[in-house]
Amino acid sequence: MHADPLNSAETPHHGPGPGGATADGAPPAGPGGPGAVEVRRSTRRRRTVSAYREGGRTIVLIPARMSKDEERRWVNVMLDKLAAQESRRALDDGGLAERAARLSEQYLRGRARPVTVRWVTNQNTRWGSCTPAEGSIRLSHRLQGMPEYVLDYVLLHELAHLLVPGHGPDFWRLLEAYPRTERARGFLEGVIAADRLPNVPRDRGE
Repeated sequence: MHADPLNSAETPHHGPGPGGATADGAPPAGPGGPGAVEVRRSTRRRRTVSAYREGGRTIVLIPARMSKDEERRWVNVMLDKLAAQESRRALDDGGLAERAARLSEQYLRGRARPVTVRWVTNQNTRWGSCTPAEGSIRLSHRLQGMPEYVLDYVLLHELAHLLVPGHGPDFWRLLEAYPRTERARGFLEGVIAADRLPNVPRDRGE
């Protein structure tokens, strides 16, 4: 059974519903850009995670008690978030519709044909929603600036719902062709987790 961030308690899906490895074991910079990643642990930092660019490096600040697995996950999340901030490109509704059509053709054999695809600003507890009877897809404005593979996953998720309701095996089989489904879901889960952290600093301090 899939636990999908699009269908979590924080982001319900449907209906009136982020160089080489460092000494700290951080992964190489991926989608977040080139250069080494330096992880700095702090005993004063209890629950917050933040990151910033410094020269050719990416600095990720994490609590000292965080495990290596948590560190790797958070480094990836923060790299993706930085990349999104640095390459923020918000498609208009027309661009969204063109993207949806291209994704449907590539991964769903063109079977999903939405009538409308648009951004909305009233979906703060969900990433996307659709109304199959109307052929309409709505994406939260919070996705603007996120990595393209995340946007594509959410669009495909909603396109698949135009063909199959619910989240049963038939639905997930439709998404198997998209190679970045798991990474996109992990990114969204990380965003949800980061949003739950209190008092996230806006600067480089603790």
